[in-house]
Amino acid sequence: MIARSSSKKNKATTFRTKLAAAIMLVVAALTAFGLYLAQRYVTHNAERALQQNFQTELSALDKLLELRHAAVTERCRKLASNPRIHAALEDNALDLLYPSAKDELRDLMANREPSADQVANTLQARFYRFLDNYGAILRPRNSKDVGALSAEREGQLALKKLPEIQQIGYVTSSDLSDETIDEVTAVPIFSTETGDVISALVLGFKPLEIVPKVGVTGMKSGVWANGRLHLPSLEKSEQDSLAQLITNTFTKFERVENNFRVTVNGAPHLLFYKRLNPDSLFPPAYEVCIYPLASSIAQLHRLRWQIGGAGGLLFLGGFVSSHFIALRFSRPVEQLAVDSEENRTRRRRAEADLASTSEKLERSTRYSADASHQLKSPLTVLRAGLEALLRREDFNPETYEELSTLLHQTHRLTGVIEDLLLLSRMDAGRLQINAEPVNLSQLVEEWLDDLSALPDSPGVTIEKEIPPELYVAGEKRYTSLIVQNLLENARKYNRKGGCIRVKARSRDGQVRLTIGNTGEPIAPDAQEHIFERFRRASLSGTVAGHGLGLNLARDLARLHGGDLKFVRSGNDWTEFELQLRPTQPASDSAS
Repeated sequence: MIARSSSKKNKATTFRTKLAAAIMLVVAALTAFGLYLAQRYVTHNAERALQQNFQTELSALDKLLELRHAAVTERCRKLASNPRIHAALEDNALDLLYPSAKDELRDLMANREPSADQVANTLQARFYRFLDNYGAILRPRNSKDVGALSAEREGQLALKKLPEIQQIGYVTSSDLSDETIDEVTAVPIFSTETGDVISALVLGFKPLEIVPKVGVTGMKSGVWANGRLHLPSLEKSEQDSLAQLITNTFTKFERVENNFRVTVNGAPHLLFYKRLNPDSLFPPAYEVCIYPLASSIAQLHRLRWQIGGAGGLLFLGGFVSSHFIALRFSRPVEQLAVDSEENRTRRRRAEADLASTSEKLERSTRYSADASHQLKSPLTVLRAGLEALLRREDFNPETYEELSTLLHQTHRLTGVIEDLLLLSRMDAGRLQINAEPVNLSQLVEEWLDDLSALPDSPGVTIEKEIPPELYVAGEKRYTSLIVQNLLENARKYNRKGGCIRVKARSRDGQVRLTIGNTGEPIAPDAQEHIFERFRRASLSGTVAGHGLGLNLARDLARLHGGDLKFVRSGNDWTEFELQLRPTQPASDSAS
């Protein structure tokens, strides 16, 4: 007795230890998963905020560029339509071209630099040139009046042909001592007589650049052109390394715009580039912007440490809580274990009883099938004997009538046996359906013809609404048996001078066959039992039948993937609905 009590106590202690360990593992897993989700959420929000800030500043820069280009285009359009410029070009008075343009561009060539806030509204050109019919430079007599340029930079202004629309480009110098880069705009000049392009005006401006204020870490912008990066806010060595990286990127990926991370002065940055002059006659140039990530990454690290500290506290609290929870729940769980053992014993008994019942049911099904098979032989002999007696001619009329009645009963018994055999096969799960396209319209029409030809059929009217060539998936003989049972019920339980209405349609992915008939309605208390085997309504005492037709029809319909439903019965009308799966004719399926 003492040993048994000690054993139970040891088991209880072991259970409490295991429960505490399990709770601790759950707490640890939930804590780790929560930390993982929190860090992912924080990282995602931080990156999204960073992208939003970057895109906001980038959008502001793009808007400044758009305003600048719009102002340049409008200014050049007015200049290109100036009569003095046109007269000098069309009359080939090229010695008057630059002096005339000098007067018109005097305000554009003022010797002062606009601020970043004024650059969208104030245009300050560094130089201007005109192109001839072949796109070559028309050299001025005095370059100081139109903006001095080296021969190399001036040569970059020449184009293979005159542009028909405004062109944007950038000119640089290979001289390392000359770090300047100019944004050029080439505007076509059209002849007032022919409308053809006769020249182009090329204006050079200082590129727009965003330089962060002193003490503020923000986005910096520059221009990459001709393999060189112009970003004065960076040191020369950093510009060269970034230029090499960008050049390699352009060589591998020919994209109009993209972004990736780079390291500048040992700090991470986000670099964005975008093509400035797509479809331009000038060499390709890209706007390059870098955005520092150091502060964002530092803030992200701080948030991760804070989340980790909160997770540690949560883990410690879970450890303490698991100890008290294990103590509190150990006693009910011990009792639950005892009850579980008892339930396990009861379950084993129930499983044994279920197995015994299943075995009895299987024997009953097998007995039903065997009995049906055994009854078929004597019935066949009896029917053959009755048919032989009917062929004799030495009986009186009353005897022939009795023999005919007996022969009819043998046919009924044969039908019952066939139904029982079919039901036993379905109960045993041995009935397999070979699905094929069945013409339901033709099947119903054939049975309606047979129904109207029966000698004992009451004088009823048949109303039908059946579309032609309505196909269902199933096996024809079993589908025919379903339709036969429903139509025979509608005939047998009808009244003299009544009506049978048959309607077929395809709706909601199913073929629905509705069969209704007039006659005495089914009693409300019997309606819920109409699909049970050997159950017949109270009025069926005067009607031949054995109570298997509806049950057999519904089981066959469900075996075909459909169903048979009782719709309603009352006010001289009873109606059933057969649902089957639609399909295409065999020829359509093969094609």
